[in-house]
Amino acid sequence: MTNLPLVHSAEVIAAKASDKPIVALESTIITHGMPFPQNLEVARQVENDIRASGVTPATIAVLDGTLQIGLDEIQLEALAQARSVAKLSRADLAACLATGGTGATTVAATMIGANLAGIPVFATGGIGGVHRGAEDSFDVSADLMELAQTPVTVVAAGAKAILDVDKTLEVLETQGVPVIAVGQDAFPAFWSATSPLNAPLRMDEPAQIARAHFMRIQLGLPGGQLVANPIPKEDEISAQVLAPIIAQAQADADSHGIRGKAVTPYLLQRIFELTDGRSLTANIALVRNNARFASKIASELTNLSRTTGI
Repeated sequence: MTNLPLVHSAEVIAAKASDKPIVALESTIITHGMPFPQNLEVARQVENDIRASGVTPATIAVLDGTLQIGLDEIQLEALAQARSVAKLSRADLAACLATGGTGATTVAATMIGANLAGIPVFATGGIGGVHRGAEDSFDVSADLMELAQTPVTVVAAGAKAILDVDKTLEVLETQGVPVIAVGQDAFPAFWSATSPLNAPLRMDEPAQIARAHFMRIQLGLPGGQLVANPIPKEDEISAQVLAPIIAQAQADADSHGIRGKAVTPYLLQRIFELTDGRSLTANIALVRNNARFASKIASELTNLSRTTGI
């Protein structure tokens, strides 16, 4: 570990020194989620939402072969304007570090970085999962396997609605990943607050979720938790409105031969076009909502750690 090219930002170092809670953030939403300067504005908004909760944000990325845990303002702005940034998951992370590359971390890679840095809570938009038609393409996100092995609680608005959510939940169950809906029985559907599918677990308070994370450690169980936090009702796009739009976007992707890592960004861009930008507005709202809720969980976990000495 002494040779690991991992660097904490000054803000994260200060938070660790004062035993202050920290929430990890991914960086692909900056590099692959929206154009400059909106990506920078949203990244700042999300970080400031976390700071307003008395918690420290730690956006994770690889810059010139170094795994950065927390970005300062100069690094954040440079990443927001960078071009041809690699999209890093578990399979790519080590290679990018070894070759001195620059890359933005997906859910899986952010979980790895957060765990290396001792940060137990991570806020994102939505996780990856089983893609529609996976019975032929075998396209299943590494996020699901990462949740099964890396002990980080991930707060998301469910799985991205472009996925086969039913199969995604089945894989998570098989892998032993707790899937916890916040304040409702239904599993949220990313841009929509509810779906026809029930979440396996329901918890209403961040303290309960923090205790569940802590108990998994006590039991010696591997892996993390998926906290499915529904988008606020006032910000959602109904599933009925989205269903034909997603179907059209998927058909367009198929007709253009879009495959692999290119599928998700293509679909999100196409849905943005088909909803006249409403999907991006909803996406920003749910990411900020997740960051605020993750901050509450992180604070509760810090309190538990202080109480137990673990």
